[in-house]
Amino acid sequence: MLAEVVDRSEFVTGREEIVAFLTREWRRELEYRLIKELWAFDGSRIAVRFAYESHDDSGNWFRSYGNENWEFDESGLMRRRHASINDLPITEAERLYRWPEGRRPDDHPGLSDLGL
Repeated sequence: MLAEVVDRSEFVTGREEIVAFLTREWRRELEYRLIKELWAFDGSRIAVRFAYESHDDSGNWFRSYGNENWEFDESGLMRRRHASINDLPITEAERLYRWPEGRRPDDHPGLSDLGL
């Protein structure tokens, strides 16, 4: 079975389309910082809630948040992803994720701790 990704209004299928999709996303979402929390899992499926902050090339900041459902194949590769994502414009002063680029520090509050 080919992998598929559903994200906002874009539906992509197959590794090549998914790589192109992610490349476009990462070029548009600058200074990306993400926090995820496990919601549920069973067998080859997992559900998480998330929120991330980023800005576009004009300096407009956003907090994007929602839920993702993933299904993995027998090799552990993602077979299917469904995401429900909302984009909230925020000011630079409203940002909550200010750690340096890279992995979120272990002592940084999670989504529940931040009231998100």
